[in-house]
Amino acid sequence: MAYSELIKSFEKIRDYMRDFYVYGFKSREDFNKKSARSYDDERRRIESWLGGYMAFRRSAEGKNVFISVDNRSVPFNPLHNAWKAKSFTDKDIVLHFCILDLLADGAARSAGEITEGVAALLSHTDTPFELDESTVRKKLKEYAEMGLLQSEKQGRLLVFRLAEDRVELSSWADAISFFSEEAPLGIIGSYLLDRQAEAPERFRYKHHYLLHTLDSQILFDALCAMKEKRCIDLVTFSLRKDAEREHRVYPLRFYISTQTGREYLLAYHYKFRKPMFFRLDTIRSVSPGSVEPRHEKYAGYAAKFDENLWGVSTGGDYSLDHVEITLHVGYGEDFILDRLEREKRHGRIEAIDSHTYKFVADVYDAGEMLTWARSFIGRVVRFESNNSFAVRRFYDDIRRMEALYEGGEAT
Repeated sequence: MAYSELIKSFEKIRDYMRDFYVYGFKSREDFNKKSARSYDDERRRIESWLGGYMAFRRSAEGKNVFISVDNRSVPFNPLHNAWKAKSFTDKDIVLHFCILDLLADGAARSAGEITEGVAALLSHTDTPFELDESTVRKKLKEYAEMGLLQSEKQGRLLVFRLAEDRVELSSWADAISFFSEEAPLGIIGSYLLDRQAEAPERFRYKHHYLLHTLDSQILFDALCAMKEKRCIDLVTFSLRKDAEREHRVYPLRFYISTQTGREYLLAYHYKFRKPMFFRLDTIRSVSPGSVEPRHEKYAGYAAKFDENLWGVSTGGDYSLDHVEITLHVGYGEDFILDRLEREKRHGRIEAIDSHTYKFVADVYDAGEMLTWARSFIGRVVRFESNNSFAVRRFYDDIRRMEALYEGGEAT
């Protein structure tokens, strides 16, 4: 074969899949990082994972390939397959089976004892295999960090045994299936489903956000730093340009859009001295830094900053827009009030009379509220804000819609 389906570096595959298959704005002619043969090799590798989920269109720039799925017939995220194609060496696979076999009896053994045991197992083979205790020790440490093994001290010796698996995965099958498709780091659920003979297919999704599994490593690395209260160094890039930027930040929170599924990191930027949002799909790498002694102070910044967020836009200058939406709620429409209460975020609801209510909020960018406000069309009495652009846009949209239904033109 001219290519291997397995990969060592996921970052390279992430670039290919994002630029050529997810966003679909690059063609083979736009590929200039290496030879055209390199592009063809990567294309064949990716298509071996995605099978029948591919489509293409032709434009003046050339042939563009992209992912095409029907949510009604695709219960599992096909992009999870990319994470399961990591390559390994002969030594990796041999040690994996030998270590698990030696510890299958439940006894605890030291790295030295395991090394001797592996050597004894390999002595019955015809293939020479060089092995030293430091290599085995590294593999044991890796497996302990992954949760496959448990380590403990016995005197001066560090010993290892198989981790106890007390969870009956079959009883959690539905929960795992839902988690794997809906939650951040859903790839973990996909791995767990692989351990079952038959994965359940009970869920179909109206809004199935497949693409963000490509950013799972970025999310995981940032979460690890947050757990240890460390600052991080981010390398970000433009989706349409090759320019990269470096940022030293302290990670605070993650936000996920209910409209697009996009994932954002809110972090305190040391250079600019303010909280800022970073889209995860524009982050190339995350490197952990030192422990931040002022982490409680920055956590307070995040809580204060969140009080006036509607989405992730800060309007550029972090000033506040005051918004008031007056609504008419008719007889038997208590569900409107229930929805307002459920979706108000940091806003408040004021009763004017038995059928008129006012929603009031102070947000960084009133423009972000327009889509939500338009969903109450037919009940909106008045939309007011000190953001004149948002007000004009709201009423212009109503006039365009009115003209559309009347067959005329909006003025």
